[in-house]
Amino acid sequence: MPTTPIFGKKNVLVTGGAGFIGSHLCERLLKEAKVICLDNFVNSNVRNIEHLLQLPDFEFIRADINQPIDLDSFKELEKFKVKFQGVQEIYHLACPTSIKNFEEFKIETLQASSVGMCNVLELAVKHKAKLLFTSSSVVYGGRRANDKYFREEDIGLVDQLSPRACYDEGKRFGETMVETYRQTHGLDAKIARVFRTYGPRQRLFDGEMVPDFITNAIDGKDLVIYGDENFRTSLVYVSDLVDGLIKLMKAQRNIGPVNLGADSDVKIMEVAEMIVKLLGSKSKIVFEPSLLFLTELGVPDIRKAKEFLGWLPLVRLQDGLKKGIDYAQAQKTLVGIG
Repeated sequence: MPTTPIFGKKNVLVTGGAGFIGSHLCERLLKEAKVICLDNFVNSNVRNIEHLLQLPDFEFIRADINQPIDLDSFKELEKFKVKFQGVQEIYHLACPTSIKNFEEFKIETLQASSVGMCNVLELAVKHKAKLLFTSSSVVYGGRRANDKYFREEDIGLVDQLSPRACYDEGKRFGETMVETYRQTHGLDAKIARVFRTYGPRQRLFDGEMVPDFITNAIDGKDLVIYGDENFRTSLVYVSDLVDGLIKLMKAQRNIGPVNLGADSDVKIMEVAEMIVKLLGSKSKIVFEPSLLFLTELGVPDIRKAKEFLGWLPLVRLQDGLKKGIDYAQAQKTLVGIG
């Protein structure tokens, strides 16, 4: 398969493309490519991509990465001449992530991190495509008491037998698979270690505190923090993250893992207070026990992204929250639906 497009725009595959981050990535990539969005809707939603479905350079395929993927078999991709041109880039985001319903998707998560990862890598080998794998900050383990910043060269500490190991250790194994395929097949393969991200299209009422804060504040309901008043995290706005992913795909070969996230540490209680203030809401902030899949994570050291990608987050937290509020208010009739 050609590594450069022979019929104009390049073909780009986004697995998990109907998810929160994936849908924003698809939308952005349409500025420069023909986009194939692959998803099985395990915990994503067609509403995220409805506005893209009628665009000539966008095509959705309902498929499961845990099954072998043969793009040539999809008649709807004939318009992209995939049989002749192949795909030039693959952004691999597909992996179930549900905070409140984590137990429900454990097997799917385990399979996506192993069988699914293998299927996507084999597809990249077949098409000689560049590949970017969205790993996670969880590969570093929990926040350290003596140093909150995580650097790419840090060796993480993860309990491979913990109740959430299918995701945490799964992402680590995914990185191992990507690196092994890079070494053995010469793939141009990149690893993005993504830190906590927020913005429009996040799933509601699934434990993602920022969108739930906004929705509840609009309705005058309590804002629930799963933890205590000291719960801290970093928050990067989704458009900044997407910009980083695209820059990383274009970066030099063999760059190694790159942290993508906000290098500022914020108290989640202050975020909640900011949302209440922005909305002029009378909502109260309450605390509930921590959730298994919602923990304090470290803060990314992003010097590598700045130096090699020319990337850093540009959207201020207050501005990002305003965008999230605008989206939630516009979608108010859909509140409560996935």
